[in-house]
Amino acid sequence: MSLDLTIRFTEVLLALAFLQQSVEHLYAPRDEQRLFLPRIVLSFLLLIGFQTQWVCLALVINGLLILKRFQGPYNGGSDRMGLLILCCLCLAHFMPTLRWQEYIFGYLALQLVLSYFIAGWIKIVNPEWRNGRALQDVFSFSAYPVSEALRVWASWPRLLCLMSWVVMLFELLFPLTLLTQTTLIIGLVIASFFHLANAFLFGLNRFFWIWLAAYPSIIWLQQRIFDMGSLS
Repeated sequence: MSLDLTIRFTEVLLALAFLQQSVEHLYAPRDEQRLFLPRIVLSFLLLIGFQTQWVCLALVINGLLILKRFQGPYNGGSDRMGLLILCCLCLAHFMPTLRWQEYIFGYLALQLVLSYFIAGWIKIVNPEWRNGRALQDVFSFSAYPVSEALRVWASWPRLLCLMSWVVMLFELLFPLTLLTQTTLIIGLVIASFFHLANAFLFGLNRFFWIWLAAYPSIIWLQQRIFDMGSLS
């Protein structure tokens, strides 16, 4: 996959993610509407590919205003990842050479890999994750919109312990998916279903779309690395 195609795929996926997020604010207070209605328009322009470099710049400015309004990334990791992808897109559009564009998207791909690995490391050093207690607390007491039918899972500690270790090992071993194209695709499919499950179980729908928007960068990076290896 060429870098131009990678950038375009990233634009489309990020635009869809921003549209989904912004619609949630249509019935918010007026000061929020003044921030998110322009974001909807800009996201639609990015989706159709209209003047993408200037649209990305406008979205960065809009994103900074949103940060000021909520005194930081109010939705945590998904907002930070969204702003990271957006800034990388914006920088790539304004870079004078292809090499610098590659550096920027290589950095984005690296951040994606680290997002999984660091998440796994933070969990595995926590004894409550290793014994499954963390997931038990999520299903028992979480403020996330977990249905009452799912809260019964808290009474199955062995299952939750197994689930905890599956999640931790996958996140820690995610960098190894870069070894081959097949392992990378399998890894990204598993990661997608992981985010999708979190969206259905806990309502964390923003993570699914935002992380998906970063996937083209890692697919491109792996192909770029193998292309360089074949030339050497």
